[in-house]
Parts: sequence; structure tokens; C-alpha cells
Amino acid sequence: MSEYHNPVLLKESVDAIVVNPDGVYADATFGGGGHSAEILSRLSPRGRLIAFDRDADALANALDDSRFTLVHNNFRFIHNFLLNFGLKDGIDGIIADLGVSSHQFDTAGRGFSFRFGAPLDMRMNRRGGKTAADIVNTYPREELERIFRIYGEVDSPHRIASLVAAARTKSPILTTSDLDSAVEPALSPSAPHKSLAKIYQALRIEVNQEMRSLEKFLEGAALSLRSGGRIAVITYHSLEDRMVKNFLRSGNCEGRMDRDIYGNLAAPLRVIARKPVTPSEEEIASNTRARSAKLRTAERI
Repeated sequence: MSEYHNPVLLKESVDAIVVNPDGVYADATFGGGGHSAEILSRLSPRGRLIAFDRDADALANALDDSRFTLVHNNFRFIHNFLLNFGLKDGIDGIIADLGVSSHQFDTAGRGFSFRFGAPLDMRMNRRGGKTAADIVNTYPREELERIFRIYGEVDSPHRIASLVAAARTKSPILTTSDLDSAVEPALSPSAPHKSLAKIYQALRIEVNQEMRSLEKFLEGAALSLRSGGRIAVITYHSLEDRMVKNFLRSGNCEGRMDRDIYGNLAAPLRVIARKPVTPSEEEIASNTRARSAKLRTAERI
């Protein structure tokens, strides 16, 4: 499992949700199965774990345990699946480790990383949908600028979008090398890899509709927890962390503090700790991809 993905904040996240060893839990982002294995180690023979992953590669990591079920689908549908499993009274805990797995980053042919020359794919579910190549070659320049600005928070999004639009008029941008060459004039001379990382992040989020999926997941997760059930979410960049923080606090991703007719806050969750948990220096030293991780937790009211 560690070769596929080294789970981040493993003990802290599982400690936060597993309070009933006889309970039912969900791992919304199975990946290499590290968090799932840890959850199962805490459960009694009566416990149960249902995991989700839309990447077919993750299915090879399925755990051989009668208490475990792996669903090959997007975590945005978590509530419907749990209802189909007969869990209408709610479950005890949900964990989600957002972002891209080490396996996805390190598999050259997936196109998630500028470290490899590969087709511009970036789809987490390769059964269908737009690829990153489709986006850079067909989206209007204004739409590309919006994606780079909002999803990548890149410097000079207008310039980057213009460079992409100009490059594709000469020949299609089909590979990571094509994209890198197209945007090279806009990269920071002192930190070109940091600039590229933001560009690739923006395209990946758009390809996989990550923000929309995250919003639907959070809504479904809140509906799926029983009273007292807990959710733990690990984020890696400010955009998704902001959404998670807002939802756990207010019940919506915009952060609106809606109230009922009696003036009570109409939020389904209670934040357990105001500040997120971050990895220790030791964890970051052993797994550099953990450096930007933040763990936020809440409990169903």
C-alpha cells in the first residue's frame, strides 16, 4: 500500500472518527487502502467499512476482509450508495483524503505530473469524460484564464491562457511536453516547477470536476452521518480547504451562516477543533507530499 500511496495524517485522522469499534464507517478516497486498513484494525468483528474510489487502479488494492466493501465510483454519490446498502439510520464516521495519490502522480502515462513526458490526460476515472488535452485545445481563452486564476491561483493567468491559445493554433497541445513548452515564457525563472504545479493543478481540478464533486460529497456526507457521527477531511490546497472549512462550520461551501426561524444556526455539523491538524516535522521529512496537508474534523449534531 505504501508504494501506491503513503497515507497522510493516518493516526490523527482515524483517531478522530473511530470512536465506536462496532460501528459502520466510510473511506471516501480509498486509494492505496492505508486509511482503510487502519480503520479496520480498530473495528470489532461487528464493525463495517465501505470505501469508495473512482480510479480503476485502486481496485487492485482491495482489502481481503469480510467487514470491507469497495465501491468503484465517485465519492460525490456517497449518500445514495449508503442508502442502497440499507444504512438509512446513518453511519458512525467518514474519512476523505483529497487530492491526487502518489500512484497517480508517479504513473507517467496518467499525465498528472510535468515530471514525465506523457499524454495530457489527468482523468481519475479513465472510462470517459474530457481530458486535459481536450480542455487546453478547445476551451475559449477566457475560460482557460478563469480556470488558471481560480483553480490554480497562478500568477499572470491571462498571459498563460494567451500562450496556450497561441500555441494550439500552430499545433495541438497533446502531451505534457507540449504544454510545458507553450507556457514556458510565463514561468517564474526562480521557481518554474512551482508555476507548472499550479497550472497542472488547475487543469486537473477542471478535468475531474473536483470542486463540484467535493461540494456534493460534503452535502452527502452530512446527510449520511448519524447524530454524533464524525467526519475527517484532509485537504492539500487553499481552495478545497476553504470549502471544507466553510461547510463544516456553516453547512454550505460559501460559508453563509443561515439560521432557522428561532435564530439557531442551521448547520448540521459541529466543528471539533477550530484549527486544522497539520503533519509533524517527522512526517513531512518522511513524506514531502504531506507538507501542505490540513486535517479538519466535525461531528453530526
